[in-house]
Amino acid sequence: MGHSEFDPGVKGRRPWNAGRKLGAKRALKPQQVWAVRFWLDREGRLRDRAMFDLAIDSKLRGCDVLKIKIGDIVIGGRIRNRAIVVQQKTGRPVQFELLDPARASILAWLERRGGTLDDFVFPSRIDHSTHMGTRQYARLVDEWVTGIGLRPEDYVTHSLRRTKASIIYKQAGNLRAVQILLGHTKIGALCEVPSRSWLELQVA
Repeated sequence: MGHSEFDPGVKGRRPWNAGRKLGAKRALKPQQVWAVRFWLDREGRLRDRAMFDLAIDSKLRGCDVLKIKIGDIVIGGRIRNRAIVVQQKTGRPVQFELLDPARASILAWLERRGGTLDDFVFPSRIDHSTHMGTRQYARLVDEWVTGIGLRPEDYVTHSLRRTKASIIYKQAGNLRAVQILLGHTKIGALCEVPSRSWLELQVA
């Protein structure tokens, strides 16, 4: 419910952010991406492998990844090479490419999952007519990074969105290309800490 600064009980309370690492989280490095894929394959987590690959390749926010329907990425019984999704936050369409590893893992999951073109790729465990929730997705990301020995507090669902963009920025140094990839309307949206953008933090 919260407390007022004038409440007697506030004195001596530990601040909510005490000891926490705040600010922009790091993206995954290429070797960490493959480590997560290997770990998920070893654990037999077919759905999670497809979700991870789709999140990395699409560069979408978590809410947009979870709302993808089978018809958005499937055509003629195969996974599309390129797909277009309308972003919830901006209302703008963004196109992304699905590479071979992602297409293979997504196809394997959908063959096991079944469903129609109008169904969500990743349904809720409670109600299959709706999509997985963002809280469950966040818990899964924690499990994935922990599984390869990373600190879960250093990575969030947005880390997956930033991963491919940070790799491209490191290779080309083209901020405009990253803006297009992430579907940002302004370059300034890429800067999430006062002095340096999170992209610059990836290559530091």
